[in-house]
Amino acid sequence: MTATAPLAADGLLLRPFEDADAPALIEAYRDETLRRFTRTPVDDAEQAAHWLRLQREGRAAGTRYSFAVLDAGELVGNVVLKRGAPGGGTAEVGYWTAGPARGRGVAPRAVEALTVWAFAAFAADGLHRMDLLHEGDNHASCRVAEKSGYAFTEIVPAFPPYPLDGHRHSRKRLDVSERRGSE
Repeated sequence: MTATAPLAADGLLLRPFEDADAPALIEAYRDETLRRFTRTPVDDAEQAAHWLRLQREGRAAGTRYSFAVLDAGELVGNVVLKRGAPGGGTAEVGYWTAGPARGRGVAPRAVEALTVWAFAAFAADGLHRMDLLHEGDNHASCRVAEKSGYAFTEIVPAFPPYPLDGHRHSRKRLDVSERRGSE
């Protein structure tokens, strides 16, 4: 169940990235805050094409499911499920929000939608825990993790290319059904 059908996220649309997203991707990456917390620069059409190719290749390999996050047709973010290998019990969720869209609840809604989708899509494959990692000084990511039901689990020592210790927040598959049942 790794279909590329769009996902709804409380007013947002999540869909696989398309080549037509390149200009909006370049624009989003002009933001210094986004650039600080991401590893792959996107400064021009060539780098955007490379970034988009990596997303397609990851999806084809079953190791990376990246979604463009759209609000009224505008690219406002990215959310991604990273799996070290298909069939593994754990995965990592990553995301970024374009500068103009910050503070509007985009990231928590997108992370929640991805989490629900991933646990449903990969339950039979053994996925039982998802982690959200971020640098320790990224307080906004701590808030996103908390709002998305990812509990703080540990401090992770700095590891290149990240110069600071980080935080690991985790969510188990059971947490999804518990959250849905309480809504």
